[in-house]
Amino acid sequence: MRALITGGAGFIGSHLTERLLSLGHSVVAIDNLSTGQRANVAALEARPDFRLVVDTVLNAPRIRDLVAEADVVFHLAAAVGVRWIIENPLLSIHTNIRATEVVLEAASEWGTRVLLASTSEVYGKNEKRPLTEDDDSVLGATTVTRWLYANTKATDEFLGLAYHRERGLPVVLLRFFNTVGPRQTGRYGMVVPRFVSQALAGEPLTIYGDGRQTRCFTDVRDTVEAVVQLAGAEAAVGEVFNIGNAREISIEDLARLVVSITGSRSRLRYLPYEEAYPAGFEDMRRRVPCTKKLEGVLGWAPERPLEENLARIVDEVQSQPDKAAA
Repeated sequence: MRALITGGAGFIGSHLTERLLSLGHSVVAIDNLSTGQRANVAALEARPDFRLVVDTVLNAPRIRDLVAEADVVFHLAAAVGVRWIIENPLLSIHTNIRATEVVLEAASEWGTRVLLASTSEVYGKNEKRPLTEDDDSVLGATTVTRWLYANTKATDEFLGLAYHRERGLPVVLLRFFNTVGPRQTGRYGMVVPRFVSQALAGEPLTIYGDGRQTRCFTDVRDTVEAVVQLAGAEAAVGEVFNIGNAREISIEDLARLVVSITGSRSRLRYLPYEEAYPAGFEDMRRRVPCTKKLEGVLGWAPERPLEENLARIVDEVQSQPDKAAA
């Protein structure tokens, strides 16, 4: 299989690249390196079955040429991270919506299967537990910039489903729930790498809000395995899938777990949201995935415990001190 991965030098994209190569497939990754890092795929660049193209997905002629050579497209490129979204709203809208249009239009010329990355953010403030793929989106006001990401990714989903229904394009939609692991940066507001870096530096672990908000964290290896399997599942075409781990943990307990695993003596520090983020932020209290649909199609279930994943992240940061500053 010849795979094209947009955002292929990013966190999930680089892990997906490695997994596909290990299975004997060839990969072309395109990334503008705005949030992805060449270092994530540097060890692969000498391989004949891998190529990195440094360019934007908004370059429609380039994407058309790359899609023409691919058997499947994994569209992961997007504006990411709450902080980045709030600070770059116009670019975020343009990146998330226009780039998806470019990929889908190119794929429709060749009938190429597209696996389109979305996010649990599309559920917004819906705190139903667990969330199924057909549950409502409950989004905040348009004056709250944080919901821009949810809206643009929901639009991406609508686009993908429209191309499937009107043009017969084989599209699979992937809703990721807080995927974490090595290579993820804390630069754009991701909580796990930020906590690990603070703990290893002996700094206070900064918790935004009261810390009682909960999240479910998925090992990137489990996420990638689900994505790879969905690429070959005919029953997945035209469907939306939650990809996540249903284990729920409060941010406060996550901080304590990181302190324990690192052996740090760091204390916990609580910071009000209005001091942590620019204007335009709003949080939700919980978000738990139901993955029965994915289990029914693939027999897939997450396998790696959070503690194991955190230990891998700690090992990476300790072996690469520059990661602590990211």
